[in-house]
Amino acid sequence: MNQDFGQAEDLATAIQEAIEDINLKTEVALCPPFPYLELVTDLADESNFYAGAQNCSQFANGAYTGEISASMLASIGVNFCIVGHSERRKYFNETNDIVAQKVDRLIDEELIPVVCCGEQIEERKAGKHFEVVENQIKESLFHLPKERFEHVVIAYEPVWAIGTGETATPAQAEEMHKFIRSLVEKKYGTEIAYNTYIIYGGSCNAKNAMDLFTQEDVDGGLIGGASLKATEFVEIIEAAETASNEN
Repeated sequence: MNQDFGQAEDLATAIQEAIEDINLKTEVALCPPFPYLELVTDLADESNFYAGAQNCSQFANGAYTGEISASMLASIGVNFCIVGHSERRKYFNETNDIVAQKVDRLIDEELIPVVCCGEQIEERKAGKHFEVVENQIKESLFHLPKERFEHVVIAYEPVWAIGTGETATPAQAEEMHKFIRSLVEKKYGTEIAYNTYIIYGGSCNAKNAMDLFTQEDVDGGLIGGASLKATEFVEIIEAAETASNEN
């Protein structure tokens, strides 16, 4: 929840101009606050990036004042939507069940859910980080049949590394991403597990992006504060491009 409209327009336009001449292999999505979505979808129509939202309602439609439905997002050209972010879980009491409902609404509208999971620092210190993430994945996603799960992106965001300047080491990120992929493989098979994007969120920036993205099971990043500076965000995109070429 940052920036006024003029600042958002300047940021999105600067990103658009910086990447317009890059033959991107990396898929880039900008996920602004709701009031700026049409700005970003308009830019996306003439650019090589996608538009995404930061949240949606678990309800399809109806008397839910203040909520934004998946169908509303689809109607203005949104492609992706983040759900289950740790801040939504912490401040708005979103449960795995609510996240599962949001996933269903998004897939119904042919939008791609970016489903967040991750542990608190106390849970990692107690050695429960795998258990916590496994429960989040199973309760938020494993109700889906195979043909619907194929449309999901998973974002691992260790809560202790969000906005703190702390980052999971590349080895810690890879360990958890590999674990998540193993859960998907057990449930849906090797092919789907291999083709599922598992991205990392948690103080990813221009300095550490390359080390993270070159890990075997890290398929990209969910970028927070670093995306508010066009030059740094573009550097992260360039790191993803380089990493994809090396892999």
